[in-house]
Amino acid sequence: MERIKFSRKPRLKNPYLIVAWPGMGEVAFKAASFLLDKLKAEEFAEILANEFFYLSESVVQDGILSLPEMPFNKFYFAKLKNAKNDLIIFLSDAQPDLTKAEEYCNSIIALAKKYKVKEVISFAAMPQPVDHSQQPGVWFTSTSIPINERLKSLDLRPLTDGQISGLNGLFLGLAKKAGFGGFCLLGEIPLYTIQIENPKASFAVLESLKKVIAFEVDLSELLDQAHVMEEQINSLLDHLKSGPTPGPIGEEEIEKIKKTLSQLTKLPLSVKEKIEKMFIQANSDIAKAHELKSELDKWSVYKEYEDRFLDLFKKAKNQNN
Repeated sequence: MERIKFSRKPRLKNPYLIVAWPGMGEVAFKAASFLLDKLKAEEFAEILANEFFYLSESVVQDGILSLPEMPFNKFYFAKLKNAKNDLIIFLSDAQPDLTKAEEYCNSIIALAKKYKVKEVISFAAMPQPVDHSQQPGVWFTSTSIPINERLKSLDLRPLTDGQISGLNGLFLGLAKKAGFGGFCLLGEIPLYTIQIENPKASFAVLESLKKVIAFEVDLSELLDQAHVMEEQINSLLDHLKSGPTPGPIGEEEIEKIKKTLSQLTKLPLSVKEKIEKMFIQANSDIAKAHELKSELDKWSVYKEYEDRFLDLFKKAKNQNN
């Protein structure tokens, strides 16, 4: 607990712990941020950023260069009305250095033990071949068969195979190892919108959460944001499909949409840092280039890094000559 700084020590009723970081579609971060606002959650502790993060760039604004602020890693609490449980929400705007991820998660787990957390909950995105106009489905995975059965009874879809990347997935596995039960709710997002904020998926995740832990929160503002985003994507699609033979979205159109959306959005800081670290690894071991290429393709940013990626092979070839 020495890596956690407390500003107050609230008394909480059998709380759930929700954790969230940036990721695809910002599904997790958006959902948790919205809860903080609507429930008027109050900050009570934070993880000291210097223990787990390091600066890797400078920023320029209005022509002036300066160092960026360190990421925030804060705990909030919300006392739920007419509910059997309170909430602790942990939110960070970046994921830590990969070599420190487990230690970082264990710091959060230490706080969960202190407050005798009932269950831990994470959110994530589930990229699928679906259309952005559809109501996204919500998938789940959990730490036990009883929790699985409980979530199935609420018409959520079980994820039977696969993986959940980043801390939104890793934390749940480490929490299980520490003796906690819990689950991850995954909101569907279209494959062609992984880099753009998806409030519709965040809305679907929170609607499901309300069923699981039985509490009330008004999600109408989030739904309004989803409608605005859908209109923006529709406008983009109308432009892309304005040729002589408009029709269903195919692979070529999906690639065009990805490219256009990537120009309108930025990668989460945690993803950028992960890519930079993977470049360093591939520079030392060219066998790591395959993993790097997969990561670049996942976020549809290969074109942005193509020259650097190809330079890895040129360097490796020169070293072998």
